Amino acid sequence: MRTAGLTMNDVWAHRVLRERGVETYRLEGVPAELGVMVESLDLKHRGKEENYRPYLHMTGELRSVTPAKALPFGISQVTYSPGQGEKVDAFYEFDDQQLVVLASKGYFTSGFAVPEQVTGIEWELPATADMLVLAPSGAQTEGDTPVVFTQIHDIGGLEIDLESAGYDLTGYFADHSRDGVPRAEAVVDAHGLKARSDAINSLFTEDELGLDTEVKQIVGASVPEAAPVANGMSARLQQIEAEIAAERVQYQTERASTEGTTENLYRERVAAALQTAEEQEEPFAPPVPVREAQRDLELEEKETRRREVKPAPSLDERKRQVSQHAADLDFSEDGEQSLGP
Repeated sequence: MRTAGLTMNDVWAHRVLRERGVETYRLEGVPAELGVMVESLDLKHRGKEENYRPYLHMTGELRSVTPAKALPFGISQVTYSPGQGEKVDAFYEFDDQQLVVLASKGYFTSGFAVPEQVTGIEWELPATADMLVLAPSGAQTEGDTPVVFTQIHDIGGLEIDLESAGYDLTGYFADHSRDGVPRAEAVVDAHGLKARSDAINSLFTEDELGLDTEVKQIVGASVPEAAPVANGMSARLQQIEAEIAAERVQYQTERASTEGTTENLYRERVAAALQTAEEQEEPFAPPVPVREAQRDLELEEKETRRREVKPAPSLDERKRQVSQHAADLDFSEDGEQSLGP
C-alpha cells in the first residue's frame, strides 16, 4: 500500500508522540530507496590535499521513500506531492576506473561537460530513514489509512558511488576527446598568445607588455650618479652639531642673565672690566676692578668655608664670653670715674 507521508519535523508528529492511548509504531534506521527528482548536476573538485579529485554534486527534491521491508499495515511506499518533499543534496564519487574512462572521453579538454539528460528525471538513491507510523482509528472505516512521518539521515549530504547507488554515470558523458582541445591550449588561445621561436608560450605578448619601448627607454636614459651615503651622513652630523651648539649658547645666555650664578658674576664684574680695559687700549695694565672682583670672590669663599667649618659655641663658652663682656663693661665705667675731677 502506498500512502502520503509527512516529515518528522511536522508539528503533528510531536503531538502524536505526546498523545497517550494512541497506537503508534516507531522504526529507526530503516534501509530505504529515495525517489529524488534531480534538478541540477554539477562537476566539482576536491581540494589540493586530495589532488583536485572530481566528483558530482546532485540536488533535487524528495518524491518517495520505499523501505526495504514493508511497514506495519502493509505500507510499501511513502510518497510526497511536488513541492512538499524535502531538498536532497547528494555527492557522487568516481572510482579510479571511472576516472580513467572520463580521461579517455576528453575530461582534460575544454569541451568536456556534464550531460543534460541526467537532470529532470527521478533517481533512486540509497539512504537510511526513521519512521513513525500512526495507526488508523479503531473503527477502521472505509478509506481510513495510517499516517507516516519520515526523517531521512544525512539528507543534506548523501554520499553515493557506483557500488551503493548502482549508477555508472560515466556512461552518460559524451566523448569529447576528438572535438575538443586541451584545456591548457584553450587558455592560451583565449589570451590571444603566439608561439615563440623557442617553442615557449608566453602568458603575455610583447605588445601587451610594451617591452621594446621600456627597454629602449631604460638603455637610452643616462644613469644618474648616486650620491654617496657618506655625504648624507656628514650633512646629518653637521646639522646635529649645529643644534647642540645652539642649545649650549642658549643655556649659557640664560645662566649669565640669572642673578647669583657664576656666569652672572663673571659677566657683571669680570667681563665688563675686561671690555672697559680693551676699549681704553690698556692691555698690559692690570685692571683694578678685576682685582677687586677677585678679592670679593675670595672673601666670599672664605666666609662661606668659615661658616661651614666653624662649629657652634657650647654653653660654657657662651657663659665665658658673657662674663668677659661684663668685665669689660665694668672696666670701662671705672676708667670713666678715674678720669673725673
